[in-house]
Amino acid sequence: MVVGGEASRYRSRRCGAETSGMSERQPIFNVPAAVVAVLAVLVGVHLARLALAPETDAWVVIAMAFIPGRYAGYGPELPGGEPAMATSLVTHMLVHGDATHLLFNAAWLLAFGGVVAERIGSMRFLALSLFTGLAGALAFMFAHPGALSPMIGASGAVSGLMGATMRFLFSALDRGGLWRLRMTPHEVPLMPLSVALRDQRILSTTAIWLAINLLAIIGFAGVAVEAGIAWEAHVGGYLAGLLAYGWFDSIHTPYSPDRSPLR
Repeated sequence: MVVGGEASRYRSRRCGAETSGMSERQPIFNVPAAVVAVLAVLVGVHLARLALAPETDAWVVIAMAFIPGRYAGYGPELPGGEPAMATSLVTHMLVHGDATHLLFNAAWLLAFGGVVAERIGSMRFLALSLFTGLAGALAFMFAHPGALSPMIGASGAVSGLMGATMRFLFSALDRGGLWRLRMTPHEVPLMPLSVALRDQRILSTTAIWLAINLLAIIGFAGVAVEAGIAWEAHVGGYLAGLLAYGWFDSIHTPYSPDRSPLR
């Protein structure tokens, strides 16, 4: 009876520990506050535009959009005037062409922005998003110097978050699985750039991403010259995130090529 009772209590404690472990892993589905805040701003801007008259909405979109021609002498003549030469570098990320465009970027933001914010915190996440979004805009301007076609949407920024994730995604997979990105993000080492640029998984992912953007002429997530998708911004943002993420990372866990799970 004593032995049976001890065994019963042991099983009960063990079951409780397992249940507790499952409970502790539940936050993997949580979304960091910074990501929620960004999503709220994007949705809020879109909803606010729905209340505007079509003519007013068109003016607002152009005033917020990134237009290469602003920097080729047309700035004072375009909606927003000269101030938009500075503000549109950021505001173009806040406005989207339609609900589908917004939902696509929101899903991308949840998928990659969540793990980045969980790893480096709200301020670094916001700084990285602005940096990659700006890099995407500059890539678009480089491809279309002086063009008067507006580019809008957060696609460059969220593509940059994807590129940034490449620097630690495969380190997590090598050391236990994707759950580490949520549960123990500070234990996942950053892959050095020199290693990342030789990692076949990253190179293959990047090649596929570039091919998709080059072939997606019919458009699915951006507003650009004639083609309907600012693939240049996607590529520019992605490469900026991949190459420069180390400047924003706050994790100091030493990297090792050993792919055995962390203890």
